[in-house]
Amino acid sequence: MLENLKPAEGSTKNVKRIGRGQGSGTGKTAGKGNKGQKARSGYKIKRGFEGGQQPIYKRLPKVGFVSRVTKPYTINTDKVTNVASLEEITLESIKSVYKLSKSVTKVKLIGSNVSELKSKIKDENVTTSGK
Repeated sequence: MLENLKPAEGSTKNVKRIGRGQGSGTGKTAGKGNKGQKARSGYKIKRGFEGGQQPIYKRLPKVGFVSRVTKPYTINTDKVTNVASLEEITLESIKSVYKLSKSVTKVKLIGSNVSELKSKIKDENVTTSGK
């Protein structure tokens, strides 16, 4: 029956009641030792505090900055002539003739003949240098 349920033998312990007289063993200072900041009420240590020693997060150099602005992958059309010889220049057509990773989302074409290629570009993810 539900009213007769009890926890298994040894699975529960009595809660230690601190600060309840000298006879309890945890009276007077309530297990906090004598005096000091840690014995006071409201004591809270700062995260990363190492007792006055310079904390490890300040000892180590600052690392890591990843810009959220994606820079385009540049292709020199003077060196890669099969990109310049395409009829329509889109990101997919460039990937078909030039090996690009999947993470590339923007391409910038540079070189001496990019002014002629501007009319062939049919994708907003493909741009040319500003000349």
